Amino acid sequence: MRYSRDMEPWTSFSILGRGRAGRALAEAWGGRATLLPGTARPGGPVLLAVPDGAVEGLARLFPGRCVHLSGSLHLEGVPSAHPLTSFDGAAGDWRGTPLALTGAVPAGLVAAFRDLGFAPFDLPAAVKPLYHACAVLASGHAATLWLGARELLARQGVALPGRGLAPLAEATLRNVEKHGAAGRTGPFVRGDAATVARDAAALPGDWRDVFLELGDL
Repeated sequence: MRYSRDMEPWTSFSILGRGRAGRALAEAWGGRATLLPGTARPGGPVLLAVPDGAVEGLARLFPGRCVHLSGSLHLEGVPSAHPLTSFDGAAGDWRGTPLALTGAVPAGLVAAFRDLGFAPFDLPAAVKPLYHACAVLASGHAATLWLGARELLARQGVALPGRGLAPLAEATLRNVEKHGAAGRTGPFVRGDAATVARDAAALPGDWRDVFLELGDL
């Protein structure tokens, strides 16, 4: 992995951006990191935890001493470190969570992420958009499907007890993580055309299309 030795040591640094990622990382790092609004202009090393549209303008203000968190955006000469997780604003258990490094990320910052349990790997700049699209499919789109299924049940007055659909989603992920494609279950995998047709007919139009298209992938 390419770690920069030219930047400042990153034994302490500022985080610009008080969104969920910035707040979570600042809480986890404690006194090592100072959380500041995106309008701040601190000295020393700076980690940009801001929306992609704000990264380039801010990076110009901190030449040679900033790293950004974007998983999709690449700026020549500005390294990035993208945690492959979904933040909720609080420190979490990130053991084994991939951390995509692009460019010469300072060794001190990589060490700080390692201390939180992240697992760094090198990601070529040319692959970043595809990498991020895959992350959106696995996270944002999966969440949309999960929330949609819950809403469809609620419309019919079905209130699942306990944790609802969450145990099903978690068990599915565990099985696929362990067994790959062989961990999938359901009527599409079994080739049960009658059940697929019956289930599809119960769904409203847009959701029926999604159900059938995803099942054919």
